[in-house]
Parts: sequence; C-alpha cells; structure tokens
Amino acid sequence: MRLSRFFMPVLRDTPKEAEIISHQLMLRAGLIKQESAGIYAWLPLGLRVLQKVNAIVREEQNRAGAVELLMPTIQSADLWRESGRYEAYGKEMLRIEDRHEREMLFGPTNEEMVTEIFRTHVKSYRSLPLNLYHLQWKFRDEVRPRFGVMRSREFLMKDAYSFDLDAAGARHSYNKMFVAYLRTFARFGLKSIPMQADTGPIGGDLSHEFIILADTGESEVFCHKDTLDFATPPSNTNFDDAVTLQATVDKWTSLYAATSEKHDVAAYEAIEAGKRVSARGIEVGHIFYFGTKYSEPMKAQVQGPDGKPVTVHMGSYGIGPTRVVAAVVEASHDANGIVWPVPLAPFEVALINLKSGDKDCDQACNDLYHKLEQAGLSVLLDDTDERAGAKFASMDLIGLPFQLIVGPKGLKSGEVEIKERKTGERVTMPVEAALRRLVELVSARRFMG
Repeated sequence: MRLSRFFMPVLRDTPKEAEIISHQLMLRAGLIKQESAGIYAWLPLGLRVLQKVNAIVREEQNRAGAVELLMPTIQSADLWRESGRYEAYGKEMLRIEDRHEREMLFGPTNEEMVTEIFRTHVKSYRSLPLNLYHLQWKFRDEVRPRFGVMRSREFLMKDAYSFDLDAAGARHSYNKMFVAYLRTFARFGLKSIPMQADTGPIGGDLSHEFIILADTGESEVFCHKDTLDFATPPSNTNFDDAVTLQATVDKWTSLYAATSEKHDVAAYEAIEAGKRVSARGIEVGHIFYFGTKYSEPMKAQVQGPDGKPVTVHMGSYGIGPTRVVAAVVEASHDANGIVWPVPLAPFEVALINLKSGDKDCDQACNDLYHKLEQAGLSVLLDDTDERAGAKFASMDLIGLPFQLIVGPKGLKSGEVEIKERKTGERVTMPVEAALRRLVELVSARRFMG
C-alpha cells in the first residue's frame, strides 16, 4: 500500500479525553475514531490489526474443533424471558421495540439464541459434542465507558458455546477452550494467566478469566510468580485426548491465581514472599461452564443412548478482539509509539522514501516495494513529500515491526538501511542483502506461541 493513497489520519497531539496509553496511541496513530461515548469507528490501519486478531482466533477455534456460524445482533426479548434473564440482566442491555411493537434487544451475549438454534436442529446424542462460535458485534450500555476500546459500549466478541451429553463431556469441552485460549493469546504476543473468576450474569460454577498484567488493568489480580514461566501448549496438541488435555489444565491451575473477586488471602499469603505477584490485570478472555442453566428452562434436549431425553450441558467462551488490540498496545509500546508484534502488525514493513520526487529514490523504492510484496511481505510505502523527520515520527508512532529506509546518499553506495522498531537497531547493507534479510526476519516472527 502506498501511503499517498491510504487513509491514515495520525494526530500530533494526545487527545485530552484519552486516559491510558492504548487509548492515546490508538487515537494518535489513526487506528480508531470516537463517534459517541463508548462507540468507535475502526479506521483502515486499526481494522487491519483487528482482522489479524480475528484470523488467529479463528485458526485456534477451528483447531480445537469449534464450528463457526454467524448470529444476528438483534434478538427477541422472548428468548431471554425463556431463560429468565430478560429482567435480571439490568440496564446494560439495550432494549428496543420494532415498528410492530415487538420487544427486541441489541445482544450483549448469545447464550439464549444459540440454545434456540441448537434445540431446533440437534435431536440425538450422536451429534454431540458440539461447539458453535461466531465473531459478532455486541452492545452493553456501560454506565461509564472508558479507556477507549478497552471498555466500550459497542465491541466485537468471539463467543463460543459448547453442548455435551453430561458433565464429564462438558468439562472436556471446557478444557479444549482453556488450552485454545492459552495458544491464542501467546500468538498475539501476550502472556495470559488463567485465573479463577466470578461467573457474573452468565452464571455457572466454573469460570476462568485470562488476564495479562498491565499497570492500567481494571482490577487487582494475584498469582504465583512461576505461572508466568509456564510453556504454551504446542500446535500439535491433540484436542481429542481428554487425559492429556486435563493434565495441561491441571498444570496451569496448580498454582495460585485469582481475580480480586475470588481472592483467598490465606492461600495467597501461604506462598513464599518472593513468589507472590500482586498487580493490575486486563481481562482478554473469559470461559464458563454452567451446566443446564440455559438448556433446562429452554428445553434443549437430545435423545440419549437409552432413547430417553437428556438435557444437555453447556459452556460459553468469550474473547474480545477489539479489547485485545488495546491490550497489545498496553503491553507493547515505548515513548515513540506502538510496537506491534509481527503477527498483528497492520503492515510488516515500512518502506520510507527519504526524498520523494528524486528519480533514483523513487525508482529504488518502487522496485523494493514490488519485490517485497512478491516475497509475501505486507508493505506500507511512505511516498509522501513530508520531511524525513516527520516520516520517521509517523512510522515510529504506528509501530510497524521493520523500517526499510531509502535515501539518495545511501543509494550512491548501493545501500539501504533496516531499522527494527522494537530494539531500535539499525543496519546498513546492500539492497539485495536487505531484501533477503527482511524476508528472513519477518518469516521467522510471523508465528508466536
């Protein structure tokens, strides 16, 4: 993509309403624009990141055996009355009426709707286990939306819903998502810690929040330091092996880790002092097992092996991709701007023409641009007539992993410069060698976790 043809409205100054660094940088870098309280437009640069987050989420959900569908944003109030949640959910639910005075709502979550889909089409235990997921926009009318897309009213959610014949099968489905989440967040470049959590309005008696540690986290969290060193489950994990999967979950839950709602002071203080971690945390995922909370009142049953009807056991599993983008910025930035990990970067290489309009610089940049794209790298070519300092500042702000810098002085020697955004390391080398080096660097870092 040529910057002269792209839409990237960067801001020089930090907006006054932005309290935390991710909100500040996402506005300044032109990733998002606030349209009203807690509601944001995702601009082209931010949308590219969001799409990369979604792609990784889909890969890991599919790997774990979940099946994608797409449910609507507007739901019937009647479904929520069946489950008993319509009145109980509170003012966060946006309740509306259509032109025929039918009561509707903008879905804050989809347990009721997916249960209705399941009971309509699944009749036999032979169709189980089943896990259905989608990526869909949600709305929760937060009383105080804040921190940009970290706590917004409209947000994108990946929510999955498992259906099993009994509690043992449901626990295995829960474990699949537990492990899939560990892999997903590692691929984002985040170190997530699964913590015992309150089930809230979703319900149930088993729940884990996946937390990343950050100074701007919404709540205080507590864990054993060694949890931070656990290895991510490998890509060849067998999600059908219940015993091995349970062992992985057992390891990750063997040490103390809890949100403030579930904090056990005595258990925490029993940890040796040097191993205690008390910090702020950002929730990036939440999983629940809630048994028959929805399937029983909504009569979601299948014919069991003995021919008798069985009420299915359910779980739900959420990841907020819009929140993940902000969390990554919180975890990966410096004084100059965002520092994207390669798997989520909107472009992998910033190709900077230091003297647009110069025949040799223009020709060299055009040639490098096409060769990098042919090699499979995504490139943002700064072909604008801005001064060099402004170009460097903008590229540092938006945080692309690598910069390839082309100037008239270097070209006279047949050389260009590579800068790694994360480390600031710069190296000058011949043009062809630089091309090979960039392909190697990007290819090596595309997969994390």
